[in-house]
Amino acid sequence: MDKLLLKASDVAEALGISRTKAYRLIARGELPTVRVGDQPRVPAEALRQWVAERLRAAAQTETPAA
Repeated sequence: MDKLLLKASDVAEALGISRTKAYRLIARGELPTVRVGDQPRVPAEALRQWVAERLRAAAQTETPAA
């Protein structure tokens, strides 16, 4: 079974970023989180949606080649 909730280290691995950067994204509230006790966790599906939203935004800001 795939994990439903990801630790910061799991997020870092999935996104190909450092753990420090993943912790920053979580601390700033840029990534959607839920709390399990006092530990923040990122729902796997929410992370997929977060990436998809950023891809859509990036595609909209790209200008076509002239």
